[in-house]
Formats: sequence, structure tokens, C-alpha cells
Amino acid sequence: MTPVISLERISHTYAGPPPVTALHDVSLVVERGEYLAIVGPSGSGKSTLLNVIGLLDQVTIGRYLLDGVNVATLSDAERAAMRGGRIGFVFQAFHLLPYRSALENVMLAQLYRSAPRKARLAAARESLRKVGLQHRMEAMPTHLSGGERQRVAIARALANHPQLLLCDEPTGNLDSATAGTILDLLDELNNEGQTVLTITHDPLVADRAQRLVAIRDGRLTDEVGS
Repeated sequence: MTPVISLERISHTYAGPPPVTALHDVSLVVERGEYLAIVGPSGSGKSTLLNVIGLLDQVTIGRYLLDGVNVATLSDAERAAMRGGRIGFVFQAFHLLPYRSALENVMLAQLYRSAPRKARLAAARESLRKVGLQHRMEAMPTHLSGGERQRVAIARALANHPQLLLCDEPTGNLDSATAGTILDLLDELNNEGQTVLTITHDPLVADRAQRLVAIRDGRLTDEVGS
């Protein structure tokens, strides 16, 4: 099968003055159904790599194929559509709207889809059930615990049935016990076939992955089986 991600000797340079190259000659393949962790310290290039993989930044040199599609050939509108339909984002900060219920927050992921409201509502409810929050659908974020808010964020990321779940320090705002429940959920989703890529500096998060890749100074420096 076509890999979900194929990075072919990519580099990314931020325009100056002076220009700064944040990624150097990076090659990486992520197969369908994999659970990969990319680890590295602050300033290593993790955030830039996430932005490139998540179609927020474009590569300067090299080629990026997402689901076999060369993303450099896409218009801005096509990139946005691919990002919204094929990638689910989970961030350290939950990014929930405080004046919207859990269900409404999940539905926001589908605003730019052509499906009727009834279908979007059903998909949001199913996503919340998938993360174990069927009893908290009408709760406001201010009435949810940190772990519950992250579950809502994961449900929102899953609402469009993405090919890739892209997680950026997904437990960074959680205590260790709550973090464990979120990591268990990511394990469950991967066991069901979801491709998961986590970017982290936390070895406890990275250890849950099937495969580890290290990044330092903008280069992938090591790869080991988990």
C-alpha cells in the first residue's frame, strides 16, 4: 500500500535576513497503521517538521507525498482541503472554544465539509463515543477535566476519519495519571488501524510508539525499534 507519509530528502528554510534552515535533507516513510514518535529537544526542528507534515509549511527542497499525492502540486485551497480531510491534529493546548459544548467543538472540524448538519452531528457523536465521552457531549470545556478536554480534542481530530493523527506533545498539559489514560487511548486507536505520529520530548510518551526517530539540529539522527 502507498505510505501515508513519504518525505524525500526535504529541507525547509525560513526566509531572512538571514535565512535559517530548520530542516536538512530529511527522509522519512510512515506506513499505514504505524505508530511513530519523533523525539528531540527544544530547537531541534520538531515543530518545523510537524508544520511540514501537517501542510502548514511547504518544503524548500525535496518532495513530500501525503497518501501518494505530491503536495507541492496542490493549490492553497487543495492543500487546505487535504489538511482538513486527511490529517487530524492534537495539540498540547486543547484549543477548544469555551462557549461551545463538547459536541459543538467536535462538529467544528467539519465546518468546511459539504455533509448536511444531521450527518455532521452523527459523526461528532460517534467520535465522542469513540473516546469514551458519550456522557459528556453537552458539557462545556470549563466543566471538563484536563483529560476530558484532551479527549474532546482527539474526538475533533477523528471526526473526519483522517488518514493521519498528528499529535504535538499531546500530554504536555496533563498530570502523569491523566497522561497515561490519553496514551492508552492513542494505543487503542492505533490498534484499530489509525496511523499515529507523535512529536514529543517526553520519553514516556515516545516509549508508547512502535518506532522511534530522533531529530537534532534539523536532521533525523537515529532510528530504533520500540
